Amino acid sequence: MSNLLERITINPKQCGGRPCIRGMRIRVSDVLDLFASGLSAEEILEEMPDLEADDLKAALLYASRKLNHPVLVA
Repeated sequence: MSNLLERITINPKQCGGRPCIRGMRIRVSDVLDLFASGLSAEEILEEMPDLEADDLKAALLYASRKLNHPVLVA
């Protein structure tokens, strides 16, 4: 599973330093937005043919890992 995270790249000179998929200008947030808008994995892959199924899994895993921390309430 950790191999999936190798598909996520961060380059300060690309997309404002936001996490992207395999060095392409497709941000993790772009993939998440497509899922949130109701597209299936198959539809996303049709819409963005440069992506692979593991790229979608990597985006979801990356987001999950980034959000998996306690939230302190003041």
